Amino acid sequence: MAVSTLQGYFGSREDMLIEALRGATSGEVAALHDLAAGFDDPWQQLVTLVDRGLSTSAATWRMLMEFWTAAAHDAELHDHAAALAAQYREPFTDAMRRGIESGVFTPRFDVSAIVDVVVATMDGLLYPVVLGHRGSDDMDYRDVVLAQLSFVLGTDA
Repeated sequence: MAVSTLQGYFGSREDMLIEALRGATSGEVAALHDLAAGFDDPWQQLVTLVDRGLSTSAATWRMLMEFWTAAAHDAELHDHAAALAAQYREPFTDAMRRGIESGVFTPRFDVSAIVDVVVATMDGLLYPVVLGHRGSDDMDYRDVVLAQLSFVLGTDA
């Protein structure tokens, strides 16, 4: 398909970029939800979600970096980014709540704050991975994240 045809449909190259970024980021969120749904055990859900977040490829991080940068300058994209962030947090929050309800977790802090820290820890790899300063396959990093998560959830998992 010709670029001019796409521009006619979308209106501009920027609109095409925004739609491509929306689709890609929405796909990542959907994959995270599907992955979490594959486990009944709340701790295993969290480990799988953390593993997914920590194994994000450099290409995906680059795309997310572009998306977040564009969202900082575009109100419509900003709103979409906020909705995606809320959707991204849901499987973490759900797994923690399920663990609390079943007595597996006894959190030392508010669940929302714990989710904030876990997501921020994973997002913190964006620049080091994109710039090639570290790989996303660092098992020591993963072990520290899981140990911290186990501690704040009050579990010996």
